[in-house]
Amino acid sequence: MKIAEKTVAVIHYAVSDTEGTLIDSSYDHSPLTVVHGSGYLIPGLEDALKGHQAGDTFEAQVPASEGYGQREDGFVQVVPKEMFGSLEDIEVGMQLRAETDHGEQTVIVVDMSDDTITVDGNHPLAGIDLSFDVEVLEVRAATEEEIATGQVVEKAKSSCCDAETGVCSKEK
Repeated sequence: MKIAEKTVAVIHYAVSDTEGTLIDSSYDHSPLTVVHGSGYLIPGLEDALKGHQAGDTFEAQVPASEGYGQREDGFVQVVPKEMFGSLEDIEVGMQLRAETDHGEQTVIVVDMSDDTITVDGNHPLAGIDLSFDVEVLEVRAATEEEIATGQVVEKAKSSCCDAETGVCSKEK
């Protein structure tokens, strides 16, 4: 089966910037499982996955415009420290949730002074072209529930399995 709308894809990936600096990888932990077409992935990676099947390995170049978008200078704001109310121990690099004209969003504290805090509402990878190394492990049809919710439904372990170890009685 090939990856298309209404399929579930299980993949391993490594993502780097244009200079080859590794940003994230699933190879050292669990693979990523997604309902294709749900909007969970950045558009460039979702497009690159189309038509691939289990066993495929490939590289995908994703420009910033198809990834996390271009950086927007207007998303960087200097705000009075008093706007943070009772929040204490604010540090550069900290992520906070902020109410904006477009709803709630995550901002990163990028600078501080005695009276102000500078926050950046851009995604940390905005403006960066990305390179993905992908291995497709599994492709299956999505269930009706997965299509409706856009979320993968994990299969529950059968009652013969040890809840702590996940080992079934036949395997013990």
